Amino acid sequence: MLQWLLHIIIDAGVLLLAARFMSKVELKGFKSALIVALIIGVLSFLLSWLLTSILNIATLGIFYFLGLGFITRVIAYAIIIELADQLSKDFKTVGFLASLWLAIILAVVGTIVDAVLF
Repeated sequence: MLQWLLHIIIDAGVLLLAARFMSKVELKGFKSALIVALIIGVLSFLLSWLLTSILNIATLGIFYFLGLGFITRVIAYAIIIELADQLSKDFKTVGFLASLWLAIILAVVGTIVDAVLF
């Protein structure tokens, strides 16, 4: 539980920082960033396996068999970010490419945090 809470707080900080540097990502404040990070976390828990499976089937498992399964996971995460955009009024991404870059940033930071802290 503590790991998940720490990830939500770190993801909120990363979202806030990314919104300041990326012109196509809008976020109101840290409270909104916490809410969006919570939405992304819950949606990721509930939908990530389904979206990854659908993408693996759609690509005939090419990325999976080539050892590039992280590509389908990042695309699934970008779709989850787009869903969070629709669910929150204080968070907006303009276009799928902004969500894809945000997913990449969140995945890299999440990997670093897991390697350092856990």
